[in-house]
Amino acid sequence: MTQPAKSPINLVSRALISIALASLVIGLTAWVMGYSTAAQWIWAIGTIPVATGLLVSIVEDFLAGRVGVDAVALVSMTAALILGENLAGIVVAIMYAGGSVLEDFAIERAQSDLKSLVDRAPRVAHRSTGTAVEEIDVEEVKVGDRLLVRAGEVIPVDGILLDDGAVLDESALTGEPLPVDRDKGETLRSGSVNKSGAFEFRATATAGESTYAGIVRMVTAAQAAKAPFIRLADQFAIFLLPLTLAVAGVAWFVSGDPVRGLAVLVAATPCPLIIAAPVAFIAGVSQAARKGILIKGGGPLEALARTHTAMFDKTGTLTVGGARLIAVETAPGADGDEILRLAASLEQASQHVVAEAIVEAARHKGLLLEIPERIDEAVGAGLSGLVGGRNVRAGSFQYVCGTHSAEPWAQRVLRRASWRSALSVFVAVDGRTIGALLLADELRREAPRSVQLLRQHGVKRIVMVTGDRADAADIIGAALDLEGVLADREPADKVQAVATEQRLHPTLMVGDGINDAPALAAADVGIAMGVRGASASSEAADVVLMVDQIDRVADAVEIAKHARGIALQSIVVGLSLSGIAMGFAAFGLLSPVAGALAQEAIDVAVILNALRANFSPWRPGHKIMPQASAIKLRQEHKELEVWLDRLRQISDGLDDADPDGAVKLIVEANGIVAEQLLAHEQNDETSVYPRIGKYLSDGHGLGAMSRAHREIMHLGRLLERLTKDLSPEDADHYLVRDAQRVIESLEALIRVHNAQEEDIFEHAARG
Repeated sequence: MTQPAKSPINLVSRALISIALASLVIGLTAWVMGYSTAAQWIWAIGTIPVATGLLVSIVEDFLAGRVGVDAVALVSMTAALILGENLAGIVVAIMYAGGSVLEDFAIERAQSDLKSLVDRAPRVAHRSTGTAVEEIDVEEVKVGDRLLVRAGEVIPVDGILLDDGAVLDESALTGEPLPVDRDKGETLRSGSVNKSGAFEFRATATAGESTYAGIVRMVTAAQAAKAPFIRLADQFAIFLLPLTLAVAGVAWFVSGDPVRGLAVLVAATPCPLIIAAPVAFIAGVSQAARKGILIKGGGPLEALARTHTAMFDKTGTLTVGGARLIAVETAPGADGDEILRLAASLEQASQHVVAEAIVEAARHKGLLLEIPERIDEAVGAGLSGLVGGRNVRAGSFQYVCGTHSAEPWAQRVLRRASWRSALSVFVAVDGRTIGALLLADELRREAPRSVQLLRQHGVKRIVMVTGDRADAADIIGAALDLEGVLADREPADKVQAVATEQRLHPTLMVGDGINDAPALAAADVGIAMGVRGASASSEAADVVLMVDQIDRVADAVEIAKHARGIALQSIVVGLSLSGIAMGFAAFGLLSPVAGALAQEAIDVAVILNALRANFSPWRPGHKIMPQASAIKLRQEHKELEVWLDRLRQISDGLDDADPDGAVKLIVEANGIVAEQLLAHEQNDETSVYPRIGKYLSDGHGLGAMSRAHREIMHLGRLLERLTKDLSPEDADHYLVRDAQRVIESLEALIRVHNAQEEDIFEHAARG
């Protein structure tokens, strides 16, 4: 792949610095050989092109309505030539042209992560015609084409996987380092890299409409944008020109030596102010890109740094979005996995979003589904059909149970569905209702941590604005301890809510759907959850999260504040050093040449400092845990969810169990606790915590987690003692209730404990 051509501005900068350096070397050689007059002419010849180029740049800026302080450098070179200080003139020329080249280099270095996204865009695709595979330009791909992706290749367009499975590296899109597994029928996004064998997929979008093309467009916008903070720096710099001329004039007047005034002008060349802000902001944009946060230029980054109020949509933003199976409720004697398997087998015939969630949950558990027959679907109520020769019915309580009054277990299901704001899908087999599935939109696991991190980074007010009902919204708002909850809001109402907050403080808005696009566009900073492919919200937003994690919002704010702080620091320190150099020059302690060299050293220091924005803040003596390790630990917790769900089912099943059934359930619970849960906690205590401890500056958090381990172990021993030599004769009402209390306590404690551990894992991986 060819490298992108250098811009004309870059080529001019390189040509000018080459001419100036050559003139300096040739002139010094002539001066050493005794040709001092020739040396003066050579240095003048090398200075004139740089001064001319600078004059053209100043005139262009002036005609465009911009006034900068480059004029100080132009005055310095012109004065040096008039006063016969041609050596000082060529040094200033080298300093200014060199500063431009250094700025180009620093910006290219900071933009490298963004450029890598553009440079790796796929150029060709392999289309399968049934009898052969032909290589075509990626722009020729049409929706419905069958495409082949070989090992190591980049997926050219979005599509649906046709083969049984594939392993993909999606780090360029999401920032996540670990490969992900995709199964047959799952969506593939362009820009992902095939880390397994060759596979085929069917295109669902053209190249221009695919995920990666959108990223490239947003990267291009990010590279072209200029921050308001940088324009503010330009305005502030205007005051430097009259101040410099005044100091130079006073030095000349007091000393009677015009060369001393020239030395002041040379020492005051304002490269720190010109260079610091753009380099720091572009470096911040680059650092964000490595974390899967696409910031569209320095403007949004500067606005992020000023954020006082954060507003969030609910569905798909603070919550997972869409229906998710949260519980399988069973009738007495029924099996939860069988209820889910039969329901999912039947729901394969439906295109409803709830049906998709049920099928996905069953496949996630590895249940073997059957092909349903003789399907009869009642729109909005449910469907029925034959599964394995049995008549299965799934849907609302009225659809499945008719006019029959609800049994006690079914009443419990309806009550739970009500207070959890969940949807219930009842399941019947051959006329007997065997259970129900509860589906709801759950709070994201990382949402509480995200809110906490935003507050740590200086965000004072966090508000949720949603079109959902007030009761469902209030539950999420209370769980996150938000400052405000605005429910039942239409898109226009969301825009009005954003405008109200904006009148008080700088405001950012986070959303994921098309209906959020107007509010995202109206906010000071709009942040879109772009991983879901909502093109309208992504286009309207100033920042796009390519990772489906809401805590990246806090990362974006932290990066912005870090970059802005470094930009300010570079400007203040750079100008302070220039001011000191001007003072020395005014008192005759720096010659024009020495002043120019001092200013060049200041420029280099400012650029190097500004590049620090390309990295996370440094904390002395603190090590950062690899992100892959944190992901692995979170995955282990996810695998425990199956066993925790089963404990909840066992506790519910004990309500109506006879003595024989109660004993079986209690013994099963004891086996799950001993073999799965306690074994995991013991491994955490002896193996995981010692490894994580070295990444934490304070071990108190792990000490509190160890205290939870001891409580979990204690409850596990109580359950084991209760189970020992247990017989149906012992299983009276009081023993069953004691067992329920222990099982429910274990299930609740471990869920909370796992959530707290995940916060610690993420903290260790963030530094």
